[in-house]
Amino acid sequence: MNDITKKLLNIVSGWKGSYNGAYNIRENGGCVGRQSSKNILIESKTDNSGLDIRIKPGTVGESVYIPACVTHGDVDDLVYNDFYVGENADVTIVAGCGVHTETGEPARHNGIHRFMLEKGARVKYIEKHVGTGAGVGQRSIDPVTEVVLGINAVMEMDTSQIGGVDRSVRKTTATAAAGAKLLVRERLLTEDIQEAETYFKVELNGENSGTDIVSRSVARGSSRQSYESIIIGNAPCSGHSECDAIIDGSAVVDASPRLYARHGDAALIHEAAIGKIAGEQILKLRTLGLTEEEAEAKIIEGFLN
Repeated sequence: MNDITKKLLNIVSGWKGSYNGAYNIRENGGCVGRQSSKNILIESKTDNSGLDIRIKPGTVGESVYIPACVTHGDVDDLVYNDFYVGENADVTIVAGCGVHTETGEPARHNGIHRFMLEKGARVKYIEKHVGTGAGVGQRSIDPVTEVVLGINAVMEMDTSQIGGVDRSVRKTTATAAAGAKLLVRERLLTEDIQEAETYFKVELNGENSGTDIVSRSVARGSSRQSYESIIIGNAPCSGHSECDAIIDGSAVVDASPRLYARHGDAALIHEAAIGKIAGEQILKLRTLGLTEEEAEAKIIEGFLN
């Protein structure tokens, strides 16, 4: 793998020269490193670009890394990765992505990840995105996440876009059986003229299923963001959607949370708050010796953590 890939791997997945667990490293559309484990099998698809990752029932405490990197312009990478998580498994999956260009040519990665969790399975899914490079070519990352939660399965998603991505469309859909839970924490930063769209759709089909979606974002400069969440309660269930955004400069943020209660015992809640950084927060930090720019940076850092 090249030096840019190594740098991106460190940013998005904590790579320090190796991984402790199963992994597949994707660079510019190809595999540059792979390792399965006793309980986690990673295989190339035979009918499409991408992977089948099979996690044995009862696997506990193991991790699998599937980062993808685009290191130059004129690359449009598309990959389909399917995860089959066995009954009562409890694992961590890290799927960071970085795009880099030094030219006027665009660089794009589109990862379509599909998760099938069997009864009682638990997954912590960590997904971090970043764009780097001095080129003027557009850096795009368009992740698609599809989740099928079996009885009492739990999927915890921790997703972030930490800067440098010019255009992104982020789509997540899920269905939940009885007792299943989808928990989402999203953090998003856009600057200059960058654009980001986020879309969630969760169908709660089983009794005592639930979801908790929390999105925090900062839009700076003249960037634009849109957020849409749809929660459909088809059974006695609980659903919560929260979108909090800070606007800095002439940025624009649109938020559209929607709820559909299709059962009398579906308890669904949505919240949305959009505003500028409070002046008293900046003033308080300036009294501690920070400049206005440093104060804003501290506020934004704390908000996105």
